[in-house]
Amino acid sequence: MQASQLGVFFDQVSIGLSQSNAEVRRLFHGRGKCWPGLEQLTCDWAANQLLVNLFKPVDETFMVALTQGLEDLSNSELWQQVQGKSIVLQHRYSDGAPTEVLLGELDKRPVVSELGCKYQLDIGRNQNFGLFLDIRNGREWVKDRAAGKRVLNLFAYTCGFSVAAIEGGAEHVVNVDMARASLNKGRDNHRLNDHDTSKVTFMAHDIFKSWGKIKKHGPYDIIIIDPPSFQKGSFALTKDYKKILRRLPELLNKQGEVMACVNSPSVTPSFLIDSMKEEAPTLAYIERLANPSEFADKDDDASLKVLLFR
Repeated sequence: MQASQLGVFFDQVSIGLSQSNAEVRRLFHGRGKCWPGLEQLTCDWAANQLLVNLFKPVDETFMVALTQGLEDLSNSELWQQVQGKSIVLQHRYSDGAPTEVLLGELDKRPVVSELGCKYQLDIGRNQNFGLFLDIRNGREWVKDRAAGKRVLNLFAYTCGFSVAAIEGGAEHVVNVDMARASLNKGRDNHRLNDHDTSKVTFMAHDIFKSWGKIKKHGPYDIIIIDPPSFQKGSFALTKDYKKILRRLPELLNKQGEVMACVNSPSVTPSFLIDSMKEEAPTLAYIERLANPSEFADKDDDASLKVLLFR
């Protein structure tokens, strides 16, 4: 990380802020390696709060320049125009990802909007705040296609896809995730949007031990698979993803669609395409959804892969 490149960071953040609306949004994505010397730095805008993330330790020169630049931003006319409330720095490389409030008072549980939907974030307690911003286009795809359909949302986390689906008129959504606490947050997200939660099922189960229960709620018109790259004791990408794909034919309607996602830089789209041919040959690859422009990556294959099958 190079302090001499921080001018680029602040230029990009300022451009993002000047173009911002009320929606939650990534303003700077150094992790895509498009900005040399800033690869371990990101910045998000959420409920008038600037959330800066460091993914590796930096030297004192870099830290002083970063904090001084953020202070200068907070005193700018632009900051007043966007009604900025606070600036926080999260050290994602440290245990517990400690959060440092640099300016103002942090609202740890703000409600943000995206594509007409509301979500409650949880900032500062975990590495992730409850909504993955890079898969916004996937949520938009689901929302646009969900009307009258039954949707299965595997590895549901806080149910972002489910909220988008119900907002788009889905008949019913089944969310499956081992973490009951995440599903409870998903239920709260639905309530934030005044959704009829009788149209939503929350299953706090191990997917691999619950196929019978999952199948009982089908068949499904849309299946979403968005697993972690690795979760100790429960999911290993290259080994376990295929176990899911081979179940798809018995879960999916004949004209059904599958959104299969993978966010490991070590896995290319061909892994999913080839694995689908092997495990569920009746499903044909349609296309890869583009990631939001602010998540540009020097190596497209290393970025988030969102593939559609029918």
